Amino acid sequence: MSQGLLDAQGAARKNDGSGEVRGINRRTFLKFGMTVGAAAGGGLLLGFSLPAASQDQTAHQSVIGGDAIEAPQDGVFAPNAFIQIDRTGKVALVIPKVEMGQGVYTSIPMLIAEELEVPLDSVTLDHAPPNEKLFMDPLLGGQLTGGSTSIRYAWEPMRRAGAAARVVLIDAAAQQWQVDPASCHAQAGKVVHPASNRSLGYGELVDAAAKLPVPPNVPLKDPKDFTLIGTAVKRLDSPEKIDGTAMFGLDVRVPGMVYAAIATCPVFGGTLASVDDTNAKKIPGVRQVVRFDNGVAVIGDHTWAAKRGLATLDIKWNEGAGANLSMKQIVDDLASAAQRDGAVARKEGDVNNAFSSAKTRVDAVYQQPFLAHATMEPVNCTVHVRPDGCDIWLGTQVPTRIVDAGVAVTGLPAGKITVHNHLLGGGFGRRLEFDMATQALKIGKQLGVPVKVVWTREEDIQHDMYRPYYYDRISAGLDANGKPVAWQHRIVGSSILARFAPPAFQHGLDPDAVEVAADLPYDLPNQLVDYVRQEPHAVPTAFWRGVGPTRGTFVVESFIDELAAQAKADPVKYRRDLLGKTPRALNVLNVATEAAGWGSAVPKGQGRGVSVMHAFGSFFSMVVDVSVDKGEVAVKRVVCAVDCGMVVNPDTIEAQVQGGVIFAITAALYSEITIKDGRVEQNNFTDYRMLRIDQAPPIEVHIVKSSEAPGGIGEPGTAALAPALTNAIFAATGKRIRQLPVGSQLQTA
Repeated sequence: MSQGLLDAQGAARKNDGSGEVRGINRRTFLKFGMTVGAAAGGGLLLGFSLPAASQDQTAHQSVIGGDAIEAPQDGVFAPNAFIQIDRTGKVALVIPKVEMGQGVYTSIPMLIAEELEVPLDSVTLDHAPPNEKLFMDPLLGGQLTGGSTSIRYAWEPMRRAGAAARVVLIDAAAQQWQVDPASCHAQAGKVVHPASNRSLGYGELVDAAAKLPVPPNVPLKDPKDFTLIGTAVKRLDSPEKIDGTAMFGLDVRVPGMVYAAIATCPVFGGTLASVDDTNAKKIPGVRQVVRFDNGVAVIGDHTWAAKRGLATLDIKWNEGAGANLSMKQIVDDLASAAQRDGAVARKEGDVNNAFSSAKTRVDAVYQQPFLAHATMEPVNCTVHVRPDGCDIWLGTQVPTRIVDAGVAVTGLPAGKITVHNHLLGGGFGRRLEFDMATQALKIGKQLGVPVKVVWTREEDIQHDMYRPYYYDRISAGLDANGKPVAWQHRIVGSSILARFAPPAFQHGLDPDAVEVAADLPYDLPNQLVDYVRQEPHAVPTAFWRGVGPTRGTFVVESFIDELAAQAKADPVKYRRDLLGKTPRALNVLNVATEAAGWGSAVPKGQGRGVSVMHAFGSFFSMVVDVSVDKGEVAVKRVVCAVDCGMVVNPDTIEAQVQGGVIFAITAALYSEITIKDGRVEQNNFTDYRMLRIDQAPPIEVHIVKSSEAPGGIGEPGTAALAPALTNAIFAATGKRIRQLPVGSQLQTA
């Protein structure tokens, strides 16, 4: 599979299938090549591309609501994104980032509109077709959406695209009026010449502008001159989501489409042995029964017929060696692996000597469970496999990998695989995977007509790709004043990167698994952080919202609290004394604790906890108030301070933090996937519990003003929550939570 990756030096690398790996570092990425030309049907087409990007000019179309937009024609650089302005003045932006609730379909157009000087409501957005040569995100090394990179990726490229288009349009108007371009300016989708009181709309200028070159090094606006960036803007995609016209993968309807209900072997690694479909074929509306390697699908004229037919099947499975797998075996293997030395992620000073001279030693083991994604839009995929081509309709974070899946299953060349990407009803990393497409393709290949495959919630929970189970051994040596002088942290768990992007897994080290743990904001003179890979047999693992920083922050911030307690110090003061070299982290800690009233009394039975985190290019601090009654925890209030650099849309930041906090409370209190007899024990929201709306606490988000480049925002809220919550439980009860979920620990205490 051709895929992008990040090499050990942080340079984005791309393997295009030819065997040649091309390096593109961040500095190179920012040196854009820009072009301008005529768009199909008339108008101005501005493209910009990476210097190393292919000049493949093959036309593409994508569909994600609204009209499809053609890619650049001859004479224009193959873009990694582009702007098209037509004769009506309409501005269309094609961008290889998907909307899954994070607000990028508003924030990214804001970047364009700011520099282009057009009203935001005149910008439309279309999703880019699958093409890593044209649309690679150099921060992730591929055409994918994840890692809280969308605005970090778009911040400069999209502004430069808008600024370059503005300059060309001004030049076109100045030539028509025969005046100095410096005497003109752009305003509200027009070029204005104040001295003569003349103006021309962009739509009137596009044909002339298309013939002009784009000057190099177009200056960007000074942030003090921003009129749109930094303001609160209502989401552009809200109206269609409210009135039901928004298209998600689940909404796809194709003429002649049939429906599939599926049953997959419940045991990891098991396969289909046999199936008796006699009764299923008697159900009105059932067309046929399709078998594939590890499952069976009933095909019906409608979903109800397919589900009824599935319920009548007599299925026998080859359960295989995985049938004996249990949680005890998985955890025992992790504990055993934790005795081995791991791949070193960070080493500073002399840890052994520091421990020898320490006044006190503190040791702990932390455990975090398998987690499912449980996206509100169930896993789904619609396919039409034909001898001469294949169409795939779904919502995905990785469109190029969907193409790869189509090639692998159908045997068709990539050029014959068309992906129709749609809005995502939740991603959280689940739609970074393509197993749903592979399964649908295996079914569709046997049919020859369009088929829609929708997983039930039970299939979704029991056949997810799970956040790994992590087992951490952590120790610290304290001096006579309780300050840490030695720090040793061993992370044990599955390597997602070894599967997802193998070249990123070098010398036994998974960079994601050790994120945060290997780059602490605290001043610790002697550190040793290492990683031991231990795969949980056949249990598939994948990214989950917040990825490495989620697991790392829980362990680090919980343990820092343990050290503060050992030193009999206030947890906030203890952190402040260690954050002198990281002023942005110290600042968010101060903002959050002041807003939360840290130090004020809390009612009996309640507790208050804190956390600090630096991840995804942003700095976070959270303060959580909880009450504990008979083993049940209620989150009473969450206060968050965030420094994510330059702010594009503060409403988006607040919403993302709030959503991340809710997601994280659910996981910390309730979420756990357990294995028995090779099977997932949970099957729906009855036993994979969600936070209810009446349990959601007030969430205050304090955005710290910053002139730094934007950081990520989609995942940090999830990553910073759990330790603040468990530290609050300790403050309320005196019980230290070292294993999640909280509910299982308090109820068994």
